[in-house]
Amino acid sequence: MRLAFFGDVVGRSGRQAVSKHLPRVRQDLALDAVVINAENAAGGFGITRATAQELYDAGADVLTLGNHSFDNPQGIGLIENEQRLLRPCNYPPNTVTGRGAGLYDIGGYRLLVINVLGRVFMDALDDPFQAVERELSAAPLGDVADAVIVDIHAEATSEKQAMGVYCDGRASLVVGTHQHVPTADTRILTHGTAYQTDAGMCADYNSIIGMEKEEPLNRFTTRMRGGRFTPAAGEGSICGVFVETDNKTGRALRAEPIRLGGSVGQTLPSKEIA
Repeated sequence: MRLAFFGDVVGRSGRQAVSKHLPRVRQDLALDAVVINAENAAGGFGITRATAQELYDAGADVLTLGNHSFDNPQGIGLIENEQRLLRPCNYPPNTVTGRGAGLYDIGGYRLLVINVLGRVFMDALDDPFQAVERELSAAPLGDVADAVIVDIHAEATSEKQAMGVYCDGRASLVVGTHQHVPTADTRILTHGTAYQTDAGMCADYNSIIGMEKEEPLNRFTTRMRGGRFTPAAGEGSICGVFVETDNKTGRALRAEPIRLGGSVGQTLPSKEIA
């Protein structure tokens, strides 16, 4: 199975970059499924029905969220009713709407996608490891699921790496989101799980993590709020990771970064197996 995961879409620039580049990437890499983190898709905070639809129309099969899942009130009903939209699975039971994992039949493959929120320097939700364990046990890789993607939306590199090791051999890909910076550690772990600490963002990189530079810089230099954060509006890039799996075991055979457009270096894996 050929999979791609793309990091946090930030505002209009990020959505436009996805719409511009994803159709080509899907075709060039003959992708079977695409998952995108969309928690910043609507004005930089949260998601709406219209912004989600833009990403589906561009070629996304499943959308994941994070700590900004419920920042836009328009998104709450969508999270409740849209099966292809996932919020973190470790919210306390019966306290929030929506779902944290889904098993999807896409092109004849069964893809399990899990969204989970880290706890280090983040909101103190339930144990992310036990939450992921529950979902992995319900749809084991190579048995119920042909492929498994775990999106760990977290701040600390160590927590993301720990999740990778925890899922090694039981997931096709463990990938981090939230930091908005693509890391250079794309690899396959000991037991066959592809891993990247952070997928990066789909946004204008002439920014501070996707936001116009003035207000973040003002807050760092003056410790005062001068206004709202506003998504940067320049040409966007898309950043993510490509994974090819073994069709019998669901474990990764190949993992490479994807970076296209805007001001980041251009990296698109070849269609052929290396």
